[in-house]
Amino acid sequence: MIKLNRPPCPNPTALSGGDYKNPDNKLALKASTFDKCMYCESKITHIDYGDIEHIKPKSKYPSLEFTWSNLGFSCTRCNRQFKNNNYDEVTPFLNPYVDEPSGYIVAIGAMLFPKQGNERGDLSINGLGLNRPEIIEKRQEKINEMDKAIKACFRSTNSSLKDFALQELKNEANNDKEYSMVIKALFLSHDIAV
Repeated sequence: MIKLNRPPCPNPTALSGGDYKNPDNKLALKASTFDKCMYCESKITHIDYGDIEHIKPKSKYPSLEFTWSNLGFSCTRCNRQFKNNNYDEVTPFLNPYVDEPSGYIVAIGAMLFPKQGNERGDLSINGLGLNRPEIIEKRQEKINEMDKAIKACFRSTNSSLKDFALQELKNEANNDKEYSMVIKALFLSHDIAV
């Protein structure tokens, strides 16, 4: 999970008219997450349409159903299978549009852990299924691929070539890349600033 920036609502008339699934609004939310799930960072639309997520569930907070600040873009698994209608007002799931996830969650290899035992981090990891086996497997594949490339860069004896290759690899830690949180952690483990 990474920090996201919520864009202005492109079609507030649709929201006020009772349409939170408006295509313009969905596209803006999708762009704000870089076409990734706002929670697990998996790329979505190459395999699914993606869900408009109600951060505070509409079943428990009907007054927020058409509120732009309560909407996000997520994968079906995080939204429907794990989060569903769960929401604890006292210890809410992390909201990447408001919270800086790195203050609550750390990546160690392909696994996410609550930072210093943080309750909101722990609840978000477990309640959203952020360490489900399929995600861990996909993260580990990405880590293995990047780790091989990093090691190959450091074996290069040409410093210009090495620097160029490392700069290209650092692009994989950009927010628009799948599982950027764990890739940033991998670079830091190699003492590479991103």
